[in-house]
Formats: sequence, C-alpha cells, structure tokens
Amino acid sequence: MSGSGWTSTSMPYLTPRADGESDAWTAEAEAAGRRGAQRILHAGEADAPAEVARMLDLATGETAVVRRRIIELDGEPTELTDTYYPADIATGTPLAGTAKIRGGAVTLLARLGHVGVRAVENVTARMPDPDEREHLRLGPVEPVLQLARTTYDSAGRPIQADVMVMPAGRQQLRYEIDIEVA
Repeated sequence: MSGSGWTSTSMPYLTPRADGESDAWTAEAEAAGRRGAQRILHAGEADAPAEVARMLDLATGETAVVRRRIIELDGEPTELTDTYYPADIATGTPLAGTAKIRGGAVTLLARLGHVGVRAVENVTARMPDPDEREHLRLGPVEPVLQLARTTYDSAGRPIQADVMVMPAGRQQLRYEIDIEVA
C-alpha cells in the first residue's frame, strides 16, 4: 500500500484458487488488514465494444458475456471493472449471472477447462466519463488509470478481457517479472 491508496498486483487475479478459498480480491485485502468487497452491477450477454472485440478476437458488435462490478476497499469504491468472456465459454454459466462466484471467475474458468497461461496488460491515464466519475465518487478534475488485460489460454485463445478503471490518486500498480535465463 502507498499512503491512503492501494498497491495492486496482477498475479493473484490470474491464478485459480484452491477449493474453499475466497476470491483473490477478498484474500488480498484481508492479508493487508483491510476489507475487500465487490458489488455486481450487471451481468449477461451484450454486444462487445470495439476495444473488447479486439481484445477477444471477436467481430465488432459480436455477443460476449460481461460482468460489471464495483470493487470496494473498506466500503469505498476503488475500481470499476468490466470483465468480458467469449459467449461460447460463458453463456449459461455463473459468469453470465449476478451471483458471487466462490473462488472467483478465474477459478470457475479453470473448472470449465479454460486456464489462462499468459496475460497482456495495457495501462493508460485519462479523465473519467460521467458514469465512472459517479461510481468511483470522483471530483471534477480527478483522472483515472485504465488497465485493460487480456488473458490467453495455452492455445493462444483469448478467454477473458478485463477493463478496469481506478482513481489515479488512490492506486499504484506493481509488476513483478520473472526472467528466465538460458
């Protein structure tokens, strides 16, 4: 953690959880002595926006399953996340519903036979749109960080696309990279 903000790492969100474990966000917050929660605002099929269609290798407007959530830390909104899945993977599964998924979506994907082995993340800074400003309780001139992550399976197929929007002044992103030496 940094000041009153939060330092976020990606690895826990890419790894399936063991049976009985909570989702990665709840566990990460608890390990830091904080309370993590999430509220699902919407879930179901939707036309994939152009950016997401590119991330998932879909045609623009092709149907995907989306889960929109507000991620909270100690009762305060810290992130607005839209997670998209190809419809053939997620339609008819709990990914398309509004109920909380025990162990998180990555764990459910693994149980469905879709294990992520590689992720690509792009981070940008920008001003929020009015909807993001309202959900994240931002002031009129507070910028956001947008992290767009695509997770791929061992065949190179994109299985999940996340578009996360975070208040820039309340977040720090931390990356650890293991380098294999030949």
